[in-house]
Amino acid sequence: MDVSDKQSADDDAALLHKLGYAQELKRTMSAFSNFAVSFTIISILSGCLTLYGFGMKTGGPAAMIWGWPLVGVFVVLVGLGMAEVCSSYPTAGGLYYWAAKLAPRNGAAWSWFTGWFNLIGQIAVTAGIDFGAALFLNAFLDLQFGYAATPGHTILLLAIILVVHGALNTFGVKLVALFNGISVWWHLLGVLVIVGVLIVVPDKHQSASFVFGSFVNNTGWGSSVYVFALGLLLAQYTLTGYDASAHMTEETKNAAKAGPRGIINSILVSLVAGWILLIGLTFAIQDYDGAVGSATGVPPAQIFIDATGATTGKLLLLICIGAQLFCGMASVTANSRMIYAFARDGAIPGSTFWHKINKRTQTPTNAVWLAAGGAMLLALPYLWSATAYAAVTSIAVVGLYVAYVIPVFLRVRKGDDFEKGPWNLGKWGKPVGIVATIWVALIFVLFMLPQVSPITVDSFNYTPIAFLVVLGGAALWWVLSARKWFKGPKVQGSEAELAAVEQELKELG
Repeated sequence: MDVSDKQSADDDAALLHKLGYAQELKRTMSAFSNFAVSFTIISILSGCLTLYGFGMKTGGPAAMIWGWPLVGVFVVLVGLGMAEVCSSYPTAGGLYYWAAKLAPRNGAAWSWFTGWFNLIGQIAVTAGIDFGAALFLNAFLDLQFGYAATPGHTILLLAIILVVHGALNTFGVKLVALFNGISVWWHLLGVLVIVGVLIVVPDKHQSASFVFGSFVNNTGWGSSVYVFALGLLLAQYTLTGYDASAHMTEETKNAAKAGPRGIINSILVSLVAGWILLIGLTFAIQDYDGAVGSATGVPPAQIFIDATGATTGKLLLLICIGAQLFCGMASVTANSRMIYAFARDGAIPGSTFWHKINKRTQTPTNAVWLAAGGAMLLALPYLWSATAYAAVTSIAVVGLYVAYVIPVFLRVRKGDDFEKGPWNLGKWGKPVGIVATIWVALIFVLFMLPQVSPITVDSFNYTPIAFLVVLGGAALWWVLSARKWFKGPKVQGSEAELAAVEQELKELG
């Protein structure tokens, strides 16, 4: 380590000490690696494609193609607000830590509920990503080996994928870091390959008027405006997970600048590449109704095959599956860091167990398995509900975005008293935060609403029920017990005590 690297490491550790924590996690991530985690979790080859079938029925091409940049503008504003706060408080706790520090009063309550929104959103996004990977993998296995695309098979594949991702994050920590770096190029080159093939190979393409102007409503609802709004879920769900850059800051060099840049750059790159992907895929549709009703259960797989033939179509499908597996692995990593930090402050049942650090790898192994197990539980309703996947994605969007915007809202309230970090928005901090807060309030209501009509057991959007159970439980726990002892993020000790913790970890390592 040269002098400048040592100085940077010392500065990072000093800032973390100022925030109240010891340097327990290994700080080895570069700014690019920090960006790579968020970009991998956003994963345009996961979110865009796994919800593409939903988009085909809920607004069709017009809603998907125009909804993407519309949502993107507001996501950038949310990300800018988060990045500014991240620069001031670069800690693994991220959102709930920020809420505690920014709240003018009742900081512990703000922190508690921000943390629980973030927790359910993180677990749901992990479920959504790996569930999407299982859907696509099942489609490939069906096409290649006749392994039927049934709910039972998909859930079995999901369980296997989650176990693999849990094991990688437990035993293959160096592999995880390597895969995150590879993942960025896999996604970018994958989009170029898929779009390039879909431009060159098909004998015919859809017209520009179809791609940019065709509106499809197979939801049963009569209002085009309502259906278009529901269709925004595709873009809003895909553009989630960039809080990972904040959760990884205790492992990132020069975190007060690298963390915010990781948030913003991951959004911007995903916005451009994702729009190219959506446009390219939509131009290549050969049989719209045939893709929607595909026996594989995965419309993009049918589009690939119809447009390019079975062999090439399956190769494109494998590119998507690889990206989704990278994405799910990174999501488990980021989710476990949030769980670790929240448990460090005593806010999860069994916190002592979930906060434990693996002394060999200096990673929160137990939290990894809670992330994987929670994701499995959220996805299980797919066995009896055809709309379960859309519900899981709604849970992810609502949970994450409420957690994203609470600190941004509190920063707006703090006004000029907000202590800016080295990366900040200057005079634009307040107006950006106000617009971001209004947008999240709108989508909070929107994605709780029914997605198809008539409303039946099979088509019911169980997002409100999931929130009622988890957040209702958290609220009850707060009222009956936690408000008496949870004081927000804990300070681990004095400077000397923090140094002692770090020295112990060095000796064990």
